Amino acid sequence: MSSEIVMQTTDWAEKYRPKTFKDLIGNKKAIHELRLWAEEWEKGVPEKKAVILSGTAGIGKTSSAAVLASEMGWEYIEMNAGDQRTADVIERIAGAASKTTTLFSHEVDEEGKKSSGRRLIVLDEADNLHGTYDKGGSKAIADVIDKTTQPILLIANDVYGITQTIRSKSLEIEFSRIQTRSLVPVLQKICQNEGVAADEKAVLKIAENAGGDLRSAINDLQAVSVGKTEILESDIVVSGRDVKETIFKALVKVFKGHNRREALDAVQTLDETPEDLILWIDENLPIQFPNQDEKGKPIEDGVNPDVAKGYEVLSKADLYLGRVRRRQTYRMWRYASFMMTAGPMSVRSKEYSGFIKYTSPTRWKRMRQSRSVRNMRDNIAVKISARHNKSMRVSRNEIIPYYRRLMENEDYAIALAGESDFDMDELVYLLKAKSATKKVQSVYEKSRFIAAAKRPAETEFFRAPESEKRSTTAAADKNQLTLEEIAKKSEEKKAEEERVAAKTEEKPKNQKSLFDF
Repeated sequence: MSSEIVMQTTDWAEKYRPKTFKDLIGNKKAIHELRLWAEEWEKGVPEKKAVILSGTAGIGKTSSAAVLASEMGWEYIEMNAGDQRTADVIERIAGAASKTTTLFSHEVDEEGKKSSGRRLIVLDEADNLHGTYDKGGSKAIADVIDKTTQPILLIANDVYGITQTIRSKSLEIEFSRIQTRSLVPVLQKICQNEGVAADEKAVLKIAENAGGDLRSAINDLQAVSVGKTEILESDIVVSGRDVKETIFKALVKVFKGHNRREALDAVQTLDETPEDLILWIDENLPIQFPNQDEKGKPIEDGVNPDVAKGYEVLSKADLYLGRVRRRQTYRMWRYASFMMTAGPMSVRSKEYSGFIKYTSPTRWKRMRQSRSVRNMRDNIAVKISARHNKSMRVSRNEIIPYYRRLMENEDYAIALAGESDFDMDELVYLLKAKSATKKVQSVYEKSRFIAAAKRPAETEFFRAPESEKRSTTAAADKNQLTLEEIAKKSEEKKAEEERVAAKTEEKPKNQKSLFDF
């Protein structure tokens, strides 16, 4: 009875979590890059003191981090999404860990491995810092990376959810989905260890349904194995967890298939609304129907008729979606789904051989970037409104444009950045730069003296010597300017320039030129 309870309650995904690099499945190149980065730490502090592991859930990012720490003999310190990750908390936990080595650097673990004295600081879901709950978290992470003497590892599903400041300081390593053929041996080994006889077709079906997610595949296997000693292919349909079609499988049936019913069924099981699905099809239509004739040669006029006809049916689907948006008549979704799914299949005049990678809608990327810019502008407005006692609307619409104009002058940029304690990303926005250029970095570094002097208190771990405090405070007092003073100086400078220019152009009455003699 007790063994049965243990079997049902033990999480197989945790039980069979990789312990060594040999146990890791897939992503050989990414793991190799991660090991090279770790080996640099054995020689000293590398240029990139942090690494970002990005990719979808369940593909081994967290497991790779744990294995890395184990193999290198590093202490593993993790802050996950369940922890509060404000600036104060990050500086207290990650900041302290990043500045000191472990006290047990000469101890040997159970496997006989000697500790190197390093700590691996891991921040899971680093792309999920949001709201007041994690207020100041992103800036604190960037500060910790600057000051750390220990390796830092960030884990994210979407690397673009991490600020540009952090990304510019880190090595980015992308993990991809694990191939089905790599999942099958893992599932078969688990079945063997658990005493479950599994049919090869059943294991293959579980692996295919997982969509490259190892954790989901193991969870599916455990779910279908409860109370059984044998698994057949038919058990997957009856007892298996309902795994929905991925968007990529559905697109294959839309662009490559011949059965409209199968394509429609695939689309209906997706977690995508027709509004999102049409973006996927719109993005991939010209890629899947390339501009070439039957022999593979480019079409002379550069236009594939199948692409034109495909967009024609998509435009009709968009009409139905427009009706839904205007009148909330969601029954029109079925007509839109039919047009965008069966339409490209119907207008296809020939078979397009070869595999062509599907891409996500570029509109989503632009929307993420636009949302990021809006969030950045609002964060700046919060600091400005607090400093000048103005509303968010006034700060956003009136003062920020004024700041951006003033900050064209480097001296004013340093003063304003220090007074409001703008971080690197905010300076990129205010200085109208596309990235953290040398100019932006220079302004940021010079503004830190002013910003440091304005902070009410320092954390215990980053306390500066008294001599440095005095020099910092003096530098801040020297450069400290209010918005009104900056505006006044700007007007005075402009008036002086106009006066000098006018005086240069005007010739004095009593002054003779060289040709007057």
